[in-house]
Amino acid sequence: MRRDIFQAVADPTRRAIVLLLAVQAMTPNSIAEHFDTTRQAVSKHLRILSECELVKQQQQGREIYYHLEAEKMKEIEAWLEKFRQIWQTRFSQLDEVLEQLKKKR
Repeated sequence: MRRDIFQAVADPTRRAIVLLLAVQAMTPNSIAEHFDTTRQAVSKHLRILSECELVKQQQQGREIYYHLEAEKMKEIEAWLEKFRQIWQTRFSQLDEVLEQLKKKR
């Protein structure tokens, strides 16, 4: 099943894993060391992140390393950009109202 990227980043543990992998590729064991949870729980999170293609696996010898597919984050950025434009317009309108109120005083 292919998951939605927003499902993946909805969970705080998965967001923390994404932050770790943004710095460097890591094995599941090295990721698990950063959390007070089981290796199996971390593997479940990694599976979800993999299903939405936010992380990829790479075999190196006997170890599997996970790395972030940063390009995939652009889906989130594009979604947020719509809101950024709305907020920017509203802030500009608020600036204009405040400036008009200042001039009246």
